[in-house]
This record gives sequence, structure tokens and C-alpha cells, in this order.
Amino acid sequence: MGEIKENWSVRATAWELLALSLRYPDATLAQVAASGEWAEAAKEIAAALGVSLPEGFAVDARMDSESPEAALHALRVEATRLFIGSSEPAVSPFEGVWRAADDGVQALLFVNPHSMAVERFCKSCGLGRPEGTNEPLDHVATECELMQLLAMIAGGMVQAPESADFPGGSAEAAYAQFSTEHVHVWQDRFADKLAAETRLPFYRAVAGLLKAVLLLEC
Repeated sequence: MGEIKENWSVRATAWELLALSLRYPDATLAQVAASGEWAEAAKEIAAALGVSLPEGFAVDARMDSESPEAALHALRVEATRLFIGSSEPAVSPFEGVWRAADDGVQALLFVNPHSMAVERFCKSCGLGRPEGTNEPLDHVATECELMQLLAMIAGGMVQAPESADFPGGSAEAAYAQFSTEHVHVWQDRFADKLAAETRLPFYRAVAGLLKAVLLLEC
């Protein structure tokens, strides 16, 4: 039983680190990237999960020659280019955009069946839209946060929200279902494109960690 709980704890930590890495960069990400803590945490997570990180990961993940302030600037410049763009992002962070391309239809944020399905799934898990945000919930970082929360509930680290009515009847079942119906449908391809498009090696390391975690969930 303890081993099962420990596994859920490591999974939750993996998704937490990925969520931090894929949302718009803040001072926390800059600090752990510049100090080398991010790279060490990623290696520890991979070792605990029994997955391999790609060749060159250690070099890509290093930003310890940068001050936290310089790292934050570099991260924000690249994140803006990758995930926001002047006309369109180099790598869309939204599931609905990827799934719309698969369906051969125009991608509309919020008003597309895949984004709406993610919103319904979050609601069934007792989660609403965070105050002060108007971003679709199918953002890659938000999906990572949902996987983190479900792993934490499954491992007994936090209590389920009172309003939760988990798909499949439990946090464990919801975790597996969301992984199959959403995360695995597009995040592997997202990681490949992120690794190919980024000009900042750190984001190639993030893509490598995401690929490794996804491989575990297959």
C-alpha cells in the first residue's frame, strides 16, 4: 500500500513540475531553472518513475550560468514566441487547437467540442475556472495541474472536493480516463513540436521530461 501511495506521490510531483514549466514563466520557474534545482528535480523524478530522459537532457536543462533575472527574461521571451506569438504561436498550448487540426476544422478557443469536454471533466472533478482567469482549461499546463490533483487525491495526499463526481467513480479512474481521452491524444505531439521549435534549450528539456512521463502513462 505504501508503494502505491509513493508512486502516486511521484506522479503528482512530475505533473506539478511540468505545470510549472509550461505555464507563462514566473519568478519561481526562473529561480529553480537558474539554480539547477529544476534539472535535479527532473532527474530525481525520472529515476523514481523508472523512465529515461533523452540524451543531452542534462546540458539542455542547465540555466545555471544565468541569474534568476536573466533566466526569467529569457524564459518569457521564448515562451511568448512559442506559446503566444505575434500572429499565432509557434506551438499551440491548447488541446482544442490540435484536435481541431485533426478534425480538419477551424480552431476556436473555448467554443470547440474538445475544450468544452475538458471544462466538463474539470467540473465533474469539482474544479471550476480559477478566479481572475479567462483562459481555456485545455491549456497544457492546466491539464498537467488536473493530472497532478487527481494523482494527489488518488494517493491520499489531499481530500477530493465535496462537489466531485469523478468520471469512472474514483480519482484513479478519472486520472486514467483523462490521460487516455485527452492527455495522450495530443501532448506527445506537442512535446515533439516544442523540442523542434524552441530556440532555448531549457524548453527542449521540458519537452523531454513530458515525453518521459507520457511514456510511463501509456
